[in-house]
Amino acid sequence: MAENTPPAVDIVDLSLEEVRALALSVLRKAGLTETQAAPVAETITLCERDGRASHGLLRLPGCVMTIESANFNLQAEPEVSEPSAAVVRVDAGFGYSLPAFERGLPLLEEKAKALGVAVLAINNCFHFSALWPEVETLARRGLAALAMTPSHAWVAPFGGIKPVLGTNPLAFGWPRADKNPYVFDFATSAMARSDIAMAGTKGETLPEGCGLNEQGNPSTVPAEVLAGAMTTFGGHKGTALSTMIELLAGPLIGDMTSRDSMEFDAGEKAAPCHGELIVAFDPALLGGDDPALNEARAEALFAAFTDQGARLPSQQRYGTRARTQNTGVSIPRALYDRITELGGERATQA
Repeated sequence: MAENTPPAVDIVDLSLEEVRALALSVLRKAGLTETQAAPVAETITLCERDGRASHGLLRLPGCVMTIESANFNLQAEPEVSEPSAAVVRVDAGFGYSLPAFERGLPLLEEKAKALGVAVLAINNCFHFSALWPEVETLARRGLAALAMTPSHAWVAPFGGIKPVLGTNPLAFGWPRADKNPYVFDFATSAMARSDIAMAGTKGETLPEGCGLNEQGNPSTVPAEVLAGAMTTFGGHKGTALSTMIELLAGPLIGDMTSRDSMEFDAGEKAAPCHGELIVAFDPALLGGDDPALNEARAEALFAAFTDQGARLPSQQRYGTRARTQNTGVSIPRALYDRITELGGERATQA
């Protein structure tokens, strides 16, 4: 082996069905009902399928910690209400956000297509997952969509050194006829917390500007940033956007900010508990009398990117998806062994 060649990582190959079964087995053993376990396992599978390992099976141990926390409701059953013609509210009952989204989705779609725009407010939910599955689901139903959540107070505002904001992700989806939707999903922190943790596991350093140590000094050491404070992307602009998300997905819908979520956790290190805001728009109703022209304008915009070699957000995910649906995925054996120790059913070929 060449001196600079990294050692080979022992891996386990899994089909997507095996990923789903592995996740379901762990979640059921941890005590989740099928209402909770099925959508959580599905989202973990989708992230593995699309090459987003940081939100896939890697999240299962954290899910178990959350399920075992004092604040989590093992018997949570989402409750849907309709405060107005344009609003759907789902109380997640201190279970996961994903069953609540699943429960509120039909009404959100119905209202958006009837009125042009509608809002889904999810309250009292634990949230661990990416947001793109929600907005992609809506885009595949012909709706444009925005989704956002706070998290825990891990992020210092621009010019500050103490955590106030969450990683506060924002996702957007746009429907495209006969094409995969245009989708983006990003944290408003300079780097996702899960990616910082992964860098630490791999012994890597972080890019400059991702965070501060406990003394408030810039650091590229993952453990120091996780113990200190993350930073927002884009300086004051990222801080402003993150603050907007705190307000819209927190007080606006009657739920907690990232600071509240951290206080509510009380040191249990569970997933953040807060609200989620999803806004759906119907281009067919809002776009006036010439939907074909509007669609052509949108496609011309996308073509102006791709014609010069620029990649659209989510394009890479879709390419990975096309491959893994046939080939399955590979995960480190150390992660596989950890998951099976939590109660995951071992795959036959492992």
